[in-house]
Amino acid sequence: MTRRNLMAAALLAPQASSATTLLKPAVLKPGDTVGLITPSTYVSDPDRIAAAVRTIEYFGLRMKMGRNVRKQTGYVGGAIAQRVSDLHDMFRDPDVKAVFTIRGGYGSGQLLDDIDYDLIRRNPKIFLGFSDITALHLAIHQKTGLVTFHGPVTLSKFTGYTQDHFRKAMFDPKPIGSLTNPPLSDPLRPSHTLRTVRPGKARGPLIGGNLSLIASLMGTPYEIDTRGKILFIEDVGEQPYSIDRMLTQLRLSGKLKSAAGIIFGECEDCKRSDYKPSFDATFSLGEVVDNILGELKVPVLSGLTIGHTDDQLTLPLGVMATLDADKGELTIEESAVL
Repeated sequence: MTRRNLMAAALLAPQASSATTLLKPAVLKPGDTVGLITPSTYVSDPDRIAAAVRTIEYFGLRMKMGRNVRKQTGYVGGAIAQRVSDLHDMFRDPDVKAVFTIRGGYGSGQLLDDIDYDLIRRNPKIFLGFSDITALHLAIHQKTGLVTFHGPVTLSKFTGYTQDHFRKAMFDPKPIGSLTNPPLSDPLRPSHTLRTVRPGKARGPLIGGNLSLIASLMGTPYEIDTRGKILFIEDVGEQPYSIDRMLTQLRLSGKLKSAAGIIFGECEDCKRSDYKPSFDATFSLGEVVDNILGELKVPVLSGLTIGHTDDQLTLPLGVMATLDADKGELTIEESAVL
């Protein structure tokens, strides 16, 4: 191979190392023990801890609390070593069948280069969370191939819709199947509005998470690999220009163009700030989505109930899925648990 060909091959190679074999965890069963951890922001309020425990018990599961839950170091849930220790303890413990995060917030990205990914690979388990937990999802998937679950934290609202999809993802070994937003209670002014940005169908492994976290991992060994995949993104509390900045970063890096299809989930409170807005004039969130994602040559759906919304889907990362942007439907074709 010539030097020029070697350089071209290096430029085309993925920047993040990807595990080649998909690793699936065991399905949850009533009575199983679930480990609770706080890899991001701390949770010290005993009432909130009680609410997390109540969630586990409601689903017929047993709870094991991480040793360092309720620890606090500044704005995060304990020192890096303490949070990593809780993560390792839960994956190492044969009695723990799944690892749930109590909340998101900030801080999980601090853990990535201290995690023993071989330990996780040797002990595959359900791992659940969203928002800041995206950093752990992407890193674990990149380094181990484990199917992890982007879904509610234990302090989420857990509406009936959220519960139904949580149970289907966690407790049923069959493929999850067709997913769309809740039935319309008000057809004129629906609570969740699905919109086809770019028509068409696409098929590929499912990958994604919180847009801010995806952007923050660019240029690291854990950056997202979107090639040929269905990419889903969501966020909360970001002004439209900030969403524009992060989507532009993904566009310039080729992450949007290389995806097979894209879902832009709900973005709660992603509007111009009423108090000291960043600009006198702005685009709306919908205009930002259309301006950037609408220019792609792949199917794009906006408004699926992913992320910071009370009605929330649980999505398995890494499994095969089909997006039908015209019907507003995502179909999980492959089983996520064994």
